[in-house]
Amino acid sequence: MAGKRKVLMVCLGNICRSPIAEAVFINEMNTLNVSDSWEVDSAALASYHTGKSPDHRAMSTLREKGITNYSHKARPITEDDFTKFDWIFGMDNDNIKELNNMKPRNSTAKIELLGSYDPQGEVIIRDPYYDSNSVGFHKAYEQCVRSVKTFLEKRKDNKF
Repeated sequence: MAGKRKVLMVCLGNICRSPIAEAVFINEMNTLNVSDSWEVDSAALASYHTGKSPDHRAMSTLREKGITNYSHKARPITEDDFTKFDWIFGMDNDNIKELNNMKPRNSTAKIELLGSYDPQGEVIIRDPYYDSNSVGFHKAYEQCVRSVKTFLEKRKDNKF
């Protein structure tokens, strides 16, 4: 194989769903012992949280699920991301619409809903940002786990 395959997780602000998805992807890469084959990052469609750490409820959820060594600072998606990454995963239909609107002509990334890999068919990753508790963060985490596991399983033998 000629280099790592690269995945970018994207949501509106890069402090809830996309960092959870990134942390889950890292955890699954390590669990499956395929971290030499994959690279993952996350980014935002809007730049108003740039430089901020993930929402404290996202980080608490990750810690509760055993992911304790994750850190990230929110960043906006860039035009270069569309050629640097092989897959760009949006969390909902609005994300996908915006990604398709902003992608440059030379884009080589496949733009998909992360939830399209969910074996339970929950295609839209729950946006918990406006919740008053962590229930939605746990839901988003579980959706990401199922989707990421299925995605990596389908590609475990370098089958695209």
